[in-house]
Amino acid sequence: MAARKPVSLLKAKDQIGGTWPEEPSRFTDTHVDEFLLWCVKKNASDITIQTDRPAYNDIYGTLYPSTFRPIDAGDMSVFLTRIYGPEASARLASGKDLDISYEIRPDRYTRIRFRVNITAILSKGRDSAQITMRVLPSEPPTMDDLNIEEDIIKSWNPRQGMVIVTGPTGSGKTTLLASGIRKLMEQPRGCGKVVCYESPIEYVYDAIKSPRSLISQTEIPRHLPDFAAGVRNALRRKPEIILVGESRDRETISAAIEAAQTGHTVYTTTHTTGVSATIQRMVSSFEPNERSERAYALMETVRLVLTQTLVEKVGGGRLGVREWMRFPDEVREKLMDMDYREWSAELSRMVPFYGQSMKETASQFFDQGLIERRTYLMLSSGSGDSGE
Repeated sequence: MAARKPVSLLKAKDQIGGTWPEEPSRFTDTHVDEFLLWCVKKNASDITIQTDRPAYNDIYGTLYPSTFRPIDAGDMSVFLTRIYGPEASARLASGKDLDISYEIRPDRYTRIRFRVNITAILSKGRDSAQITMRVLPSEPPTMDDLNIEEDIIKSWNPRQGMVIVTGPTGSGKTTLLASGIRKLMEQPRGCGKVVCYESPIEYVYDAIKSPRSLISQTEIPRHLPDFAAGVRNALRRKPEIILVGESRDRETISAAIEAAQTGHTVYTTTHTTGVSATIQRMVSSFEPNERSERAYALMETVRLVLTQTLVEKVGGGRLGVREWMRFPDEVREKLMDMDYREWSAELSRMVPFYGQSMKETASQFFDQGLIERRTYLMLSSGSGDSGE
C-alpha cells in the first residue's frame, strides 16, 4: 500500500489551491470583483478565465482551478462586460484582441490593478474567449530595486530631449520606464508636470509622495485614439515631461521628435534591440523622401538610448541585461556632420566610449556568476546591434 501523505502537507496544498468558497451557480456583475479579490488574496500572479473550462489561478508558477464548475457562455458574457464593456464581444468578432487595464477599489485607500488581455478562441466548435489577467504591483519599483547602472541613472534626466528605452516584447521596458518616472518624482524638488500616454496603464503612482510633481495618465485607445494624438494633446497641456508608451509608427515618432524639439523631455519605448538598431529602425519608419530630414531631427533630440533584455539568472529568477549610450553634444554634432546612412557603423564603434555594450554587460554578469555560459555566449554573439 502506498504511503499516505502527511495531513499537514495536504492541508498546505489545499490552502494554496482550492476553489472560491462563494462560487455562485451563475456569475453576475456583482460577483466578478469579489472573485478577483479572492484570487489576489490567494497570491495569484495571473488569473485565466476561459469558456468551457474552470477559471485558473497561477500561484508560484503552478495552475490551480479557482472555480468548481466550468465558465459557460453566460458567465463569460458577464466577465467580458464587467471588465471591458458591452462592446467586447463585437470587438473580438472583428478579429482584434483587447489589451486593457482593470482596477478594483475595495476601499477608498486601496487600488488593485490588473493588466488584461482578451483573445477570441474556438471552444467546442463555437466562438469563445479567454481572459488573462496579470496582477500588477501597487507601485513601481525603484531603480535600485532593478539594479540600474549608475551611468544610466546619471543620464536619465536631461533638461530636454528624448530618452528611448528599447527591447523585445516582455523585456521589462514598461517596468524600467516606470521606475525612472518614480526616480524623477522622488527628487527633492520633484519633476513638475508629467503627462503619460500608455497602452494599457500598468503602474500607477498614487503611493509615491512628491508634492512638487503632478502626474496624469491617459490610456490608449480608451481615452485617446493613438499615441500620436497623445503627443499632440500633451503640447496643449504645458508639461515638463511627456511619456509616450510606445513609438510604434512614423506619426508617433515624428510627434515625439517635435515635442522634444520644443523643449520637453520625452520618454518612449520601441521594440528594437541595441543602440544602433534603434536609431536605424526609427529612421527607416519614415518615407524615403523625408528620411534624411527626420533622421537629423531625431539626432538633434536624442539624449539616451537604453536597450534591455531579460535572461534567466543562476539560482532562479530573471536578470535585466542592458546596453546603453549617452548622446552628449559632441556625439550629436559629429553624427549630424555625417551622412545618416553611415550612422550604424559609427554608433557601434561609439557605444563602448559613451556607454556600455550588451557584450560587456553580459561579460560582467558572467564573471560574477549571475548568468550561465550559454546565456553569456548568446548575448555576446548578438552584440546588441541586431534587429528585433
